[in-house]
Amino acid sequence: MASHLDTNVIPPSRQREEPRAGLTWIGQSIKRVEDPRILTGNGGYIDDLKMPGMAHAAMVSSPHAHARIVSIDTAKAKALPGVIGVYTGEDMASVVDPCPSFASPPVPQHSMAMGKVRHVGEVVAAVVAEDRYIAEDAAELVEVEWEVLPANVDIEASAAATGDSLLHPDDRESNVALDESFSFGPVEEDFAAADHIIKRRLRWHRSSAQAIETCGVVAHYDEFKGGYTIHCNSNFYNFIPFVIGGSLRVSPGELRIVPALTGGSFGSKVFSHKIIILTGGLSRLAGVPVKYIEDRLEHFTNSDSHGSDRLYDAELAVDKDGTFKSLRFTVMDDYGAYLQFGVGTHGNAMAQVTGPYRIESFGMRVMAVLTNKCQQGPYRGFGSEVTNWVMERMVDATADELGRDPVELREQNMIQPDAFPYMIPTGNIYDSGNFQKVLAQAKEMFDFDTWRAKAKAMRAEGRCVGVGLATCMERSVYGPTEWWSLNNKATPGFTLTSTPEGITARFDPSGKLFITLNSPMVGNSPETVVTQILAERLTVAPEDIVFNYSDSQSGFNGVGPQGSRFTAMIAGACVSASIKLEERLKRFGAHMLQRRPEDVELRGGMVAVKGLKDQEKSFAEIALTSSFFRLSFPDGEEFDSGLETTAVYDHPLSTDPAEDRSHLGIFYPIVGHICHVVAVEVDPGTGKVEMLDYAAVHDNGTIVNPRTLAGQVWGGTANGIGTTLSEQFHYNSDGQFANPNFAEFAMPTANEMPRNFKLGHVETPSPYTEYGIKGGGEGGRLGAPSALTSAIEDALSDYGVKITALPVTPPVLRGLIRDAEQIAAE
Repeated sequence: MASHLDTNVIPPSRQREEPRAGLTWIGQSIKRVEDPRILTGNGGYIDDLKMPGMAHAAMVSSPHAHARIVSIDTAKAKALPGVIGVYTGEDMASVVDPCPSFASPPVPQHSMAMGKVRHVGEVVAAVVAEDRYIAEDAAELVEVEWEVLPANVDIEASAAATGDSLLHPDDRESNVALDESFSFGPVEEDFAAADHIIKRRLRWHRSSAQAIETCGVVAHYDEFKGGYTIHCNSNFYNFIPFVIGGSLRVSPGELRIVPALTGGSFGSKVFSHKIIILTGGLSRLAGVPVKYIEDRLEHFTNSDSHGSDRLYDAELAVDKDGTFKSLRFTVMDDYGAYLQFGVGTHGNAMAQVTGPYRIESFGMRVMAVLTNKCQQGPYRGFGSEVTNWVMERMVDATADELGRDPVELREQNMIQPDAFPYMIPTGNIYDSGNFQKVLAQAKEMFDFDTWRAKAKAMRAEGRCVGVGLATCMERSVYGPTEWWSLNNKATPGFTLTSTPEGITARFDPSGKLFITLNSPMVGNSPETVVTQILAERLTVAPEDIVFNYSDSQSGFNGVGPQGSRFTAMIAGACVSASIKLEERLKRFGAHMLQRRPEDVELRGGMVAVKGLKDQEKSFAEIALTSSFFRLSFPDGEEFDSGLETTAVYDHPLSTDPAEDRSHLGIFYPIVGHICHVVAVEVDPGTGKVEMLDYAAVHDNGTIVNPRTLAGQVWGGTANGIGTTLSEQFHYNSDGQFANPNFAEFAMPTANEMPRNFKLGHVETPSPYTEYGIKGGGEGGRLGAPSALTSAIEDALSDYGVKITALPVTPPVLRGLIRDAEQIAAE
C-alpha cells in the first residue's frame, strides 16, 4: 500500500449479525410483498391523487437553447375561460427562492427561468387552469419575444467560449464550472518507470433513465397555516425537506412532503427538487392546490436527469510483463446548463476507478463544463458505469498492443482473495471478494473456450462473430463525501457525512408488526427485504408484518433507494430495531412466564422458555397485555406500556477525506464484483448487432432474495444494452434536442434482449454489514457496456475496427466498417 494511504485507517467492523448458513428466510425467493396492490391497480401513483378545488398546470417552454427573454405577453392566455392564472419567472421569484445546489460554488438555477434561458425546454411561464386541457391551450397563447444567443453544444468548444456564449456571465468568467486535478500515490514516478504507456481517447455520450411514470407533484399551499402539503414521486423526500423548505421560504415544520409510488426511477427521481418548488410556488400564487405531471417531452428536455456525457484522454502505465502500474486520465464532462450535484458522479467513480486490478497509483484532472443542454442528474451507475467502461477499454487496448490474451491479462492483474480488505489508491476499500471465482464461474457458465473457438471458425467463414468479457466492480452503500470530496479544498461546500436509514416498528395488541419506512418504493422491494430480515430476526410470520410510509414530518431523514444502498442499510436498521424489540418481548414475556429474561428465547412468534416446548407466550398475548394491563407488570420505565421502537442505522464503514486530498477516505466500501460474457454477431452491411449468448455472474455478498436480485440484474443489463447499442440524446449545432421521443430515442425492447441470458452468483459476504449483505441494484449496467463493446470489437477484428465511443448504433458501426474497408482498399 502506497504511503499516501497511511493515515486512512480502517475502523473496526460494527457487524452484529454475521453471515451464516441455515437461515430460514434470508436467501429465499419469496414473492414480493409489494406486488398484490401494485398488480391490481391499487398502488396509488401521483396522477391518481385528487384534491378538492385542485387545478392543473401546463408549462411554456423555451424553443431556444440560449436566449435572452425580451418580453412575455400573457394577456391572451389569461383571457381564456377556465384559466386561473399565468405566471412568469418574476412572479415565481416573488414567492420562492432559487433551487438548492450541491455544487460549490453553486451554479444558480431558478425553477422558472428569469431573464435568460439556457437550454431547450427550460420553463419560462406556467398556466394554472381548471383542467390540463385548458392549461395546455392557454400555454400556446403565451407570446415570448427572444434575443437568441450562441449555443454551446460541443464540450471542448464550450470550455473555451467567451462573451455571449457564456451561460452564467454574472457568476463566472468561463463555462468551466470546476477544474481540479488529483494525484493519488506516485503517479508520475510510476509512469516514468513504465515500459509501456497505453493511450486512448474515449467518448461516452449522454442518455437518461426513462421510467414508466414521469415526475409529478400535487402541491397545496395553506394560506391560513402558512405552509405546504406536497405529494410527489421523489425517492429522496425524507432527506431534503430543509433545503426544499428553504427554497419555498418556509421551515421544515411548515412543509409536509408525502410520498407516492414513484412509477420507476433508475436515479431520475432521486431529488426532483425543481418540480416540487415549481409546483409549490404555483399553488401559492394561484391560491389553490395544483397538480403538475411532466409530459414525456418535458421529461426528456427539462427533467434535470440526463446521464454522463464525457470525453476521456486516458493512459495506463504497464510493465513489459503486462503488470498494471498506474492509471491516469483527463475527463471533460458535459454537465448541461446547471450543476445541481456538483461533480458527485466523479466522486462516485473514485470508489472503484481502478477496477478489480492491483494498480498502485491513480491521477485525474476533472473538468465540469457547462453547455446549453438539460443538466445531468443521477442515472443507474451515477458515473461508475463510465469509469468501468474506460478501465475495461484500457485493459483490452493493453492486451491488443502487447499481443496478450485479454482474459489472461485480467487474471494476472486481479486482486487476490487473501488481500481483502483492499485499499485502492483513492482511499476507498473493497471489503471482500473472490474475483477469480467469479471469472471462473462465468467462463464455465458461458462455455467460454468453446464459444471462442466457434467465433473464430465463424469469422473464417466470413461471419462477424465475436466474444467479449468484462470484469468490473459494483460499489454499494455510498457515503456522502462523494458529493463534495472533489470540490476545491478552499470551497468544499456542504460537507455532509451522514446517510442514515431508519424504521419504526410496533407490535399492535393483535400481534401484528407494523413497520413504518422512511423511503418510498421505487420499483425495488423494500417491504419484501424488511419482511425477510425481521421474520429471520424475530421469528415473526411474514404475513403478520404490515407496512406504511412516513411523510417528511413524521419520519426520520432516511436517504432511500439510490447508490445500491437500501438493502444493506435497511437491514442494519432492522437489526437495530429487532434487538430493541427482542429485549422488550423477552422482558414482558419472561415476567408473564415467571422466568428471567435470560431463560427465554424467541421461537416461532413466541417467547418460550429455553429447552421447554409447552411454556411459551405468543407475541399477540404479550402485545395485548403490555398495551392494556400495565398493573400486571412491575413499576419502572422498563415496563412502560407497548412494544414499539425507532431505530436508525448509520453508514457501516466510512472515514473522512484527507485534508490535502491525498486520499478521499473510505466512502463506498461495500463492493461487489461482476463478470459479464457475451457473444455477438454483427451484420457488416447494416451494422446491426445480435446477441447470440449471454452470461453474467455477480457477487453481491449474502443474497436476501434471489428472485428480486435477479430482477435487478436483468433490468440493469437491459439498461446497459441500451446504453451500448442504441440510446443517445442528440443535440444539433443550434442546441436543438433532436430526438426527445420514443420514436427516435431508441430504447431496447424485449426483442433486442439476449434470448439466452444465464445468471449466476458467488456469495462473498461483507465483514461490515449485517448478514454480509452487499448492494446489487446497478450491476447490470455497470458491466454490460464493457462486455458488449469488447464483443463487438472482437467480431469486427478482421476489419481492424476499434470501439472508442458509445453508443455503437447500426449507423455508427456501418460507418466504422466502411472506413475500415476504404483504408484496406487503399
